[in-house]
Amino acid sequence: MGLRARDSGALTHLHPSNLIMIQPTEALRLPLPPFSRDAAVTKVRLAEDAWNTRDPKRVAMAYTPDSRWRNRAEFPQGREEIEAFLTRKWAKEHEYRLIKELWAFDTHRIAVRFAYEWQDASGQWFRSYGNENWEFDANGYMAVRYASINDLAITADERKFHWPQGRRPDDHPSLSDLGL
Repeated sequence: MGLRARDSGALTHLHPSNLIMIQPTEALRLPLPPFSRDAAVTKVRLAEDAWNTRDPKRVAMAYTPDSRWRNRAEFPQGREEIEAFLTRKWAKEHEYRLIKELWAFDTHRIAVRFAYEWQDASGQWFRSYGNENWEFDANGYMAVRYASINDLAITADERKFHWPQGRRPDDHPSLSDLGL
């Protein structure tokens, strides 16, 4: 399957054998592919902001209804499974704060690196490091997400993400600024 291109309010699906007109069924999620560098940076920050809400339903709506994930050893498919996965995740990851950073991009794909800090039920702090590969449909929804993540136990003194829970302030250092 190829990337769909917008045309006169409808979507044209670029397929090797023919062109099929498809009407959008959901609102567009800006910015849309094909991505420029600025659009990719914006898409990454919007994803970071959504994940920092820790609202599984809101986050799941950024994905296509049939989105495919690989997250560690779990493989959720579709918004319902994604929402259930995120509900479980944030029930165990307390004081969650995330920073994402653009690594690379293509017309409809974005690669990010990220780190997030969280505390488990026993009070142990962790910093989780990872990489994600994202693929978007023409409406700007993420259709594929592959994540590789490693956890590092840290002390409270080693934490670097101290903003109040929610959106990371614009003046907070990036991963690169923090040497992460």
